[in-house]
Amino acid sequence: MQRPIGIFDSGVGGTSIWKEIKKMLPNEHTLYLADSANAPYGERSKEEITQLSIKNTEFLLEHGCKIIVVACNTATTNAIDHLRANFAVPFIGIEPAIKPAALHTKTNKVGVLATKGTLSSSLFHNTSKLFAEGITVLEQEGKGLVELIEAGQVNSTAMQELLKRYLDPMLEQNIDCLVLGCTHYPYLIPLLKEMLPNHITIIDSGEAVARQTKAVLEKNNLLQLTESTPRHMLYTNKETEVLQKLVNDPSAQVAYLDF
Repeated sequence: MQRPIGIFDSGVGGTSIWKEIKKMLPNEHTLYLADSANAPYGERSKEEITQLSIKNTEFLLEHGCKIIVVACNTATTNAIDHLRANFAVPFIGIEPAIKPAALHTKTNKVGVLATKGTLSSSLFHNTSKLFAEGITVLEQEGKGLVELIEAGQVNSTAMQELLKRYLDPMLEQNIDCLVLGCTHYPYLIPLLKEMLPNHITIIDSGEAVARQTKAVLEKNNLLQLTESTPRHMLYTNKETEVLQKLVNDPSAQVAYLDF
């Protein structure tokens, strides 16, 4: 089916998910929406997050998207139930990868770096309760990290100082897994690998989300079965430079859109 996969995030971070989807589904067209003007969602109320998610969904549906990936942990945990109840299109959500971390840990201590909106959600607490019985889950709000990534300051001194402040208490508690609970955070993996001891496993949800997207497309007979030259359109309502740099893909077109 020629219609595109729609993807939205509070900003540029969801491109980490977009890259995994593009890799797993090479024939599919994609349409990505970065609501950077309203980032970060993690500081907003549930009502605000829901309204922004509705607006993003309506835009993607107006442009013919056949499935929508909510490539934002905060929007998933706060708004996806509402979206599924009100729009007749499949939705793929994303949540912190507590389950694989709980299965992997040897110290029974797992760190979760996420936004305030994700950590305070009922979905996050239910997931932790379901999959992390007997595991100590150390939650850390990554306040300020999204703003620095949105500003293109991934490797800045300010970023390193914030990460050190957030990671040190978890390291003192002997974590051996760090779950990245925000789609912006995979862009920090190179820096995190420099800062963390080698035995700590960094876990994000990107590949799992791509697999689930493929499975739902197959289930609903929505897969693009014939080989094609896919179109990849990425919109942002802020400056395009950071999005362009993170995407770093000649097959993708990045543009500013006032929405």
